[in-house]
Amino acid sequence: MTIELDREDDSRWIAEVLESPGVMGYRQTRDEAISNAERLAIEVIADRMAHGEMASSSLAVSFSIPDEQLASH
Repeated sequence: MTIELDREDDSRWIAEVLESPGVMGYRQTRDEAISNAERLAIEVIADRMAHGEMASSSLAVSFSIPDEQLASH
């Protein structure tokens, strides 16, 4: 899953999971925003599995942040 980062005018960070619309973390620090977005994405996957919308056998999750966004601390 790809996480896109953006910094708001008020200095807070938004980390959005592009493959899961609406899954985003909005926090004071970059790392907190990333962690929150990852946690929420995993919760969405677990909920889909619980409701039979996704087979656990198809589960392989990894997160990445594009290189150009890693440099923007």
